Amino acid sequence: MVEAELSADEARRLQLRAQGFLGARPRGGVTGMLERLGAVQLDTISVLARSHELVPYARLGPVGRGAIETAYWGNGSFGAFEYWAHAASILPMRDWPLFAFRRRAYLRRGWRWHKVPEGVCDEIRDRLRSEGPLTTKELGGAKASAEWWDWSEHKIGIEWLLDVGEVVCVERVGWRRVYDLAERAVPAELLAQDPDDEACLTALVARAGRALGVATRGDLADYYRLKQDQVAGVVEAAGLVPVTVAGWRQPAWADPEALAAPVRGRHATTLLSPFDSLVWDRARTSRVFGFDHRLEAYVPKAKRVHGYFAMPLLAGGRLLGRVDPAREGGTLVARQVSFEPWATRTAGRAEASAASLATALWRAAAWVGCDDVRVERIVPDGVDRALIDAAIKAGPA
Repeated sequence: MVEAELSADEARRLQLRAQGFLGARPRGGVTGMLERLGAVQLDTISVLARSHELVPYARLGPVGRGAIETAYWGNGSFGAFEYWAHAASILPMRDWPLFAFRRRAYLRRGWRWHKVPEGVCDEIRDRLRSEGPLTTKELGGAKASAEWWDWSEHKIGIEWLLDVGEVVCVERVGWRRVYDLAERAVPAELLAQDPDDEACLTALVARAGRALGVATRGDLADYYRLKQDQVAGVVEAAGLVPVTVAGWRQPAWADPEALAAPVRGRHATTLLSPFDSLVWDRARTSRVFGFDHRLEAYVPKAKRVHGYFAMPLLAGGRLLGRVDPAREGGTLVARQVSFEPWATRTAGRAEASAASLATALWRAAAWVGCDDVRVERIVPDGVDRALIDAAIKAGPA
């Protein structure tokens, strides 16, 4: 087979389309988007919204936040489940069998972060069976002390049962997980499946390939946090085809269906969660977009360069810069806008970047219920402030 040769631009566009940012929006609403991506990362930080809400917003537009939660956990349909994929993630329920390899690995090890106290799992199973879904607080509390790592016995027990697949998070209430027995929450036909490790890995690598469009072995491994040798052992069976990408040092593989379909359509203009799957792999984001991003939420304030929760600004298929957002009453405030140097280098680019920023800010404002937008600091300092102000004043595009 002759390997396809892709330019860096073609690879970038393939990823944008695969991730739902170029061409038609993902079909089927939030559920369809989750099926397309395969995983939506969770995080506790909430600025404009939590990350798992920002991900569908970025692709689908102003979908109701209640509809997002319902698609993940609501109405007793359990269309998704939470598990360890690319960190803690929301996954399509149909993929429950594919994580059997990870559940078995935890079971063989016997623990993950904490040794499991004897007898506590039996108590938790009995209570869930008799009382129905419960939070950790209802089971006996999450912490043994004020230290974040010092879990109570019940917290250790319930998380272990989640790790090995005996319980499932069936919803979130005030960000607390609500747990139930897997035998009640997971459809019987999925619960009965027990694919071997090779089958699990093959399917997950195939899903990663579709979600990325084109990827190196490291990219494929990172998507579900597999090992690179695990990817190497199944990449051919996963149906991905080898390609070369100009400027990429490592060999790559592509989804053959993605290669067969011309990449066309409109680009999305939006703010991205730092945990969005388009940018969660920092090395890949640098390679594909020439964009180096770092979450600074845990960096001391005085040492932050771009802001607490700087959100990449996507427009025209490029990452133009970052916005550090906040809300003050009915105003969405951009504490700092940091443009990439190339995005404001010429008058034409500066004007286009200002218009993209205004569009992204006004759309986000409307989604979170704000009726005004204000930009505070702009970086670099030489950017024409009047140009930005005029674009913001013009209102939503």
